[in-house]
Amino acid sequence: MELRQLEYFMAVCKELHFTRAAEKLGISQPSLSQQIRLLEHYIGTPLFDRIGKKTALTEAGRILLLHSYKVFHELEQARSAIGELQGLERGKIRIGALLTVVNYLLPPTLLEFHKKYPKIEMSVLGLRTGDIRQKLLENELDLGIVFLPMEDKEFETISLYNEDLSLAVSIHDEHFNNEEEVCLDILRKVPTILLPENYYLRQLINKYCIDYFGFQPQPIFEMTTMESLINMVAEGVGVTVLPKPYLEYLKNDRIKTISLVTPTPTRQVGIIYQKDKHMCAATHTFIKQITDIAESI
Repeated sequence: MELRQLEYFMAVCKELHFTRAAEKLGISQPSLSQQIRLLEHYIGTPLFDRIGKKTALTEAGRILLLHSYKVFHELEQARSAIGELQGLERGKIRIGALLTVVNYLLPPTLLEFHKKYPKIEMSVLGLRTGDIRQKLLENELDLGIVFLPMEDKEFETISLYNEDLSLAVSIHDEHFNNEEEVCLDILRKVPTILLPENYYLRQLINKYCIDYFGFQPQPIFEMTTMESLINMVAEGVGVTVLPKPYLEYLKNDRIKTISLVTPTPTRQVGIIYQKDKHMCAATHTFIKQITDIAESI
């Protein structure tokens, strides 16, 4: 068995399509199929069920995929440990972060870190919590910045800060001309624009409304990006609920931020990373720096 074959195998697992996997790998589809057949011959059992144009993992394939992640994780650990010999003179940190955090927490941290350690490469992806978790397990990320708590035996967590959620309204909305704070149950009295229900932030809003007031918000629009929510609010279509630090960071003169009280919805933001992962000096230093900056939020 060759590492290259495992790499090819994982690519097919991700795409569940041989032609697309071959394109991603930069090889021909026949070459990819041949390498997978050699791997199956070595393993002694099929790794994929090929039914017409559909490809699915067999039980043996699922087992091999789990162990393949571990193999490449260990190789990455070795690379990090060897790179440690050069301290902060080289290396790369790959971070997956919540979209709101990408906007207001990471920029000052990244700038300060780059000034001190310009030879360290930084890669940052704005993702949802579920995608961050998956990419950490697949060794495509070193750190994740997500909502806590995350009850998952695969990860260690570090709490960064708690943030309040606030109401965002148009400055032309006469309902809120003189309001500095409103009760959360306002969400059943005015048109709302919220993230879809498969987003953690929406689930959190729903939980507060159900637990305290016995209703679930019924938005007139569901939008999948913060920018689209803000644009709709600025146009006076409705109100939305977003993290207060994010709204303050925007400094949008078409939006007014109003505190939510009785209760004030809050969420916890923190760092997650794989247990038993070798933490290089660059990663340790970055965590210390982002923790220090988070204390000022």
